[in-house]
Amino acid sequence: MSPQIFSENWRKPTTILISALSFVVFLILDFLDSLLCILYRYIDELFEGQASSCYCASKEEQVRNVGGHGEGELSETLYQRKNAFKEMGFLGFAKKSRKIGGGAVVNRWSDCGCESCLSWMNDCDQKLHFVVREPSQAITDQDCRGKPVENVIFLHGFLSSSSFWTETVFPNLSEHVNRNYRLFAIDLLGFGSSPKPRDCMYTLKDHLEMIEKSVICPFQLDSFHLVAHSMGCLIAIALAAKHSKLIKSITLVAPPYIPSKDGDSIRVLEKLAGRKLWPPFLFGTSFMSWYEHLGRCVCFLVCRNHRMWERIVKLLTRRRDLHFMIMDLTRHTHHSAWHTMHNVICGGAKLMDGYLQVLSKAGVKVVVIHGDKDNVVPLECSNNIQMVVPNAEVTIIKNADHSSVLLGRERDFTRRLERIWESIAC
Repeated sequence: MSPQIFSENWRKPTTILISALSFVVFLILDFLDSLLCILYRYIDELFEGQASSCYCASKEEQVRNVGGHGEGELSETLYQRKNAFKEMGFLGFAKKSRKIGGGAVVNRWSDCGCESCLSWMNDCDQKLHFVVREPSQAITDQDCRGKPVENVIFLHGFLSSSSFWTETVFPNLSEHVNRNYRLFAIDLLGFGSSPKPRDCMYTLKDHLEMIEKSVICPFQLDSFHLVAHSMGCLIAIALAAKHSKLIKSITLVAPPYIPSKDGDSIRVLEKLAGRKLWPPFLFGTSFMSWYEHLGRCVCFLVCRNHRMWERIVKLLTRRRDLHFMIMDLTRHTHHSAWHTMHNVICGGAKLMDGYLQVLSKAGVKVVVIHGDKDNVVPLECSNNIQMVVPNAEVTIIKNADHSSVLLGRERDFTRRLERIWESIAC
C-alpha cells in the first residue's frame, strides 16, 4: 500500500474522531458556561447588591439593557452565540438582571483592585493614557525651516498597550524622525493604563471618541499618520475614515478584516475564533470569545491576581523585568476585553467596507504589512483590503507570524515606516 493511499484511509476516521471529540468538549463547555451564568448572578448580587446582566438573555432584553447605546452599535455575536443549553431554555437564563455595566461599584469584585490597575480613576477627565514623544528640534508646530511638524498616532492590538510601539519602534527611529516628528502611542480604552469604565460598551464609537478627546482635540492635530497592529487596525480604519481630510497615511499591520456587507458578525467570529480544538491557540481564542462566564473565570484567576503570577514568572525565569507583552496581557478587565472583542473585531466588520471606500476615494495612502505565517489573522484579510482599496500597498513578510511581523524585525520595520512617511512628504 502506497503512503498516499494509507494516509487517505486514515484521514476520514481521524476527521470523524476529531469532530466527535470537539462536539463533546464544546457541549461540556456550553454546560459549564450555563452553570456559571447562574453562579455569577448570585455572587454578583452577594458582593454588589444586585445581579448584573449578561449576554445569556434574549436579544430584546439586551437592547433594553444597553443604556444609551443603539441596537446597531452592539455586535450580534454578543447574544447570538450558539449554546445548546441556552437553546433549550435550560436553567432559566438571566431572568433577573439590570443595566449592563451599571451600578455604584466602579471596580467589580472580580477585577483587580491594585493601585496600578485603578490609577485611571484619579483622572477626573477620564482621558486615555498615552506616551508622547515631542520632536527634539521643533519648539512650536514648525521646525526651524518653517516645515510643519509631522504627527503619528500608534494604536496597539488586542490585549496589548502602547508598549508594543514604545519598546520596539521608538528606540529604532532615525535622528531625522526624532527631530521632526511628534509621536503618540496610545493605550486604547479598556487596556493598559487607560480607563476601564463599567458603564461603557467599548464600541467603535466609544474608542474613536476617546482618541479624539485625549489626543486629536487637545493637541489640535490638523494632520497625522496612523500606524496600527491587529485589532487596532479596525479602529484606525474607522478613525481615518472619520478624519479622511487629516490623514496623510495609514499603515495596517496584520489587519483582521473580514468582509461582512450583510452584517453577519457571527461569520466573522467563526472565521477568526472558530470553535476548534486544534491548534491550541485557536482553541484558547474560541474559549475566550464564545464563553462569557468561562472567560470571566480566566480573567478572575489571571488578571485579578496578575501581581502573584508576575512574581512567580520572575522567580522561575530569574528576571527582574518581564517582557512588556507578558505585562500587557493582564492589563484589562473582562468587561473591557469581552466587549471590545465583540463590538470592535466582530461587530465592526460590517462597517469596514464603507470606511475603506471613503479612504480610497479620498486618496489616502494605505499600506498593509502581514506575515505569511500568521495563524491569528488569515493572510486573506490583507488581500481583502486590496480588493476594496486597489491602490493599497500590500507587503507580505516571509517567515513572520502575528507578532514576529514586528518583534525581532524592529529596525527593518521602523525603516519601512519612515519610508512610508517620507514618501508622503515628498
